[in-house]
Amino acid sequence: MIERFNTLAQAKFYIEHAGGNFREYQLEDEAYEQSADVVRRAIEVGLKVQEIDRELVPTYTFLPEDLVVTLGQDGLVANTAKYIGKQPVVAVNPDPERFDGILLPFVPDQTRLALTGVISGEYCVRSVTLAEACLSDGQRLLAFNDLFLGAQPHVSARYRIRWAKAEEPQSSSGVLVSTGAGSTGWVSSVFNMASGFAALAGGRSVRPMRLDWEETNATSAARLRCWAS
Repeated sequence: MIERFNTLAQAKFYIEHAGGNFREYQLEDEAYEQSADVVRRAIEVGLKVQEIDRELVPTYTFLPEDLVVTLGQDGLVANTAKYIGKQPVVAVNPDPERFDGILLPFVPDQTRLALTGVISGEYCVRSVTLAEACLSDGQRLLAFNDLFLGAQPHVSARYRIRWAKAEEPQSSSGVLVSTGAGSTGWVSSVFNMASGFAALAGGRSVRPMRLDWEETNATSAARLRCWAS
């Protein structure tokens, strides 16, 4: 906000004018900076260090021998994982009091221990199966949590669903393809909403779908060939 509005006072005015609590923003920012300082000191283990901002991740060239440490919310881990392949990620939760951190197993004080474990090869890794979409124009998209297939404007998408020998036309906002890691995210909300509608109509509740992050059966189901218009 300060970068956007140039000064702290203008950022404060904007947030409070919108009904927000500026002090909460300050406390969260201070907590993150304190965690960043702890992590910066922890990764000083004699290796060359390159600190990059989240916006640069898609264009940064990760080398096979790089060790990646993320400091941010779960979304940062999901976004980074799409660009580093099979390299391990040491995911650190900068603010455990504010973020549940499903994908963040470490706190700042544990960073050096986790990092040295990766360097020595004495560590356990939790693999994640990504979803992949191949477009007819040659583009390849990877998703950590899910892929949404639908029309870009807010109109209904028309498509056909085929499974085994059954096939039927559909019309909706689109199709949501979830990975194992994403089964507790957006698609979980869809199931909860469907369950709520079912309850209102006097029907049975809908059981949420749960997949393991490493779910190998999701690989074939999530590999899609989409035709770009």
